[in-house]
Amino acid sequence: MLYWKDSRKVVIIMAHEDYMNAQKIGLKTFKSDTAKGRYPYLPVLDEILSHVDIKGEVNLGTINIPLNNVVGTSTFGRTQAFSSNFMPLLESGSEFSGKWSRLYDAQVKEGIHDAVKVYEYLNRYYVVEGNKRVSVLKYFNSPTILAEVTRKIPRLTDDVEVQVYYEFMDFYKLTKINYVQFSKLGSYEKLLLATDKNTTDEWTEDECRDFSSFHVAFYNAFKANGGKQLPGVTCDDALLFYLSLYPYEEAKEMLSSQIKENLDKIWSEIVLLGEDDSVELLMQPTEETKIVDSVLNKIISTKKKKVAFVYDKDPSESDWIFGHELGRTHLEEVMSDVIETRPFVTGKDESIAEAVLTEICEDGFDIIFTVTPQLIKASLKVAATYPNVKILNCALNSSHNTVRTYYTRMYEAKFLTGMIAGAMCKNDKIGYVADYPIFGVSANINAFALGAHMVNPRAQVYLTWSCVKDVNIDDYFKERNITYISSQNMIKPQSGNRQFGLYVEKNDITKNLAMSIYHWGAFYEELINTIMRGSWKVEEDSVESKALNYWWGLSAGVIDVICSNNLPQDTTKLVNLMKQAITQGDFHPFTGPLTDQDGIERCPASEILTPEQIMTMDWLSDNVIGSIPTLDDLTVDARPIVELRGFAQSTEKGGTSLL
Repeated sequence: MLYWKDSRKVVIIMAHEDYMNAQKIGLKTFKSDTAKGRYPYLPVLDEILSHVDIKGEVNLGTINIPLNNVVGTSTFGRTQAFSSNFMPLLESGSEFSGKWSRLYDAQVKEGIHDAVKVYEYLNRYYVVEGNKRVSVLKYFNSPTILAEVTRKIPRLTDDVEVQVYYEFMDFYKLTKINYVQFSKLGSYEKLLLATDKNTTDEWTEDECRDFSSFHVAFYNAFKANGGKQLPGVTCDDALLFYLSLYPYEEAKEMLSSQIKENLDKIWSEIVLLGEDDSVELLMQPTEETKIVDSVLNKIISTKKKKVAFVYDKDPSESDWIFGHELGRTHLEEVMSDVIETRPFVTGKDESIAEAVLTEICEDGFDIIFTVTPQLIKASLKVAATYPNVKILNCALNSSHNTVRTYYTRMYEAKFLTGMIAGAMCKNDKIGYVADYPIFGVSANINAFALGAHMVNPRAQVYLTWSCVKDVNIDDYFKERNITYISSQNMIKPQSGNRQFGLYVEKNDITKNLAMSIYHWGAFYEELINTIMRGSWKVEEDSVESKALNYWWGLSAGVIDVICSNNLPQDTTKLVNLMKQAITQGDFHPFTGPLTDQDGIERCPASEILTPEQIMTMDWLSDNVIGSIPTLDDLTVDARPIVELRGFAQSTEKGGTSLL
């Protein structure tokens, strides 16, 4: 900008270099969009809404809006004067360029204070008045612009983007924050929980100010790591994952440089967030090995592998952990010549779990098994610091590539026990007690129901949950004259309770009929053998950046069904035949036609659900009586694991109660 001064007045002559530079940026974007087959001008809201059912409008008043979210214009009027990034396209020297330059001059001298007018739709803004003001401020890389905002609300549909927008509107009511953008359902509620807020409290000005400061610091760290170039990952998607590992109360006090240090450690996990197909399921133990020099083999064989088992409870307090402890002792019995194992109990405190895992790594352990989903956060944080230690977490549907996960296809065994229940019950009513509404559990329920239906088309499965508040399961079954019941797979070591597996309850006498069991010892033995054969690196190389989940079943010998002598011999024979067919791959429990409770066909006749469809199943078969509980239905102890690994919807989103 050049200034000339005489005795009468100051004349400010605006040079055209800045406009020409902005135009150059606009032309470059225009050419790039054209070459890639994209619309090279500003998106037009009128065109977008011509195919949308708008429910209504809301005046949000005059507020600061994030300039990055101003993406288009309301009408076709001036759209071709700008490239898709709002940079000018018209020639220098035109009336348009003169007005643009004067606005530039006003921004330099005193700032642009007049509010533009915009429509907001799906958390993006379209200019009604003030396109050139937006263009100038975008050229200055201004973070926000003052705007009179009218929100256009689409009618709620099954479209995920619309559903996410409705979640955003609920979030906005509480926080008045309009700069957070997520791409996945449930993220806004998770953010509220991550910041230690519930879903009903309005934020104070101080809370909004604190979050804004943290958001800026995180954005700068994310951008410094090249986050803006990551496909399919927004800054806020990464922020939410970051807060799942680093508590908000600590994170909000960090400098951007400190946040970047933590991001560097977990960056491979951030990259994975944008992958549509980010998980590779390994359905069988890997047989392929790398050729290792025989001399090196001899050296390796003389050094025992150190294997740690990490529990969040003492095995005597949990049937789940007791099963894994039996697996550990099995390893001591059959592999003591090549490995040594040691159990560790962390308790529920995440910081203690992280400290214990760090100490294990420092002590030179080669392999660590963390046996509950609740330990995944500590596992991820430690894995980032000790990349040479193999850390595995026992969970399903987990997309992390620094920590591998493992689980069993228990639904195969549940199908078989369902067959037994269907064959034995006299009144076509069967009870089923599930523990948590987390991934994998619904597949177990449905497989059991399908097994019962195969041998008894009239059989109905009455579903209850042990994690739900104020429900007496025994009374529920007695009131409905239900005597054949499937319950937990194992009991605590000190428990005298006989209500496990598939049992029949008559005259207050419990008779066990069959039991689905985890062979964790066999699972760990085979998994460690595959690692020692060199498969770990082979598997890693074969899937590039994907997360690896081991998901083994009957064919790997890691689950089974034990039938008692109380069963008729013919029933036992039938179960054994079906077990053999599933093991050999000749039959699959989830073969269509499959229909859910609402009568929706989930799998056509003769087709088979994919492993991914089974793993993420969140529906119930049409012969199941009952429903998936909401978060509000759960006990206090159950909520953390369901929030971490569950698919239950809150009542605010239309979930239904258990009974």
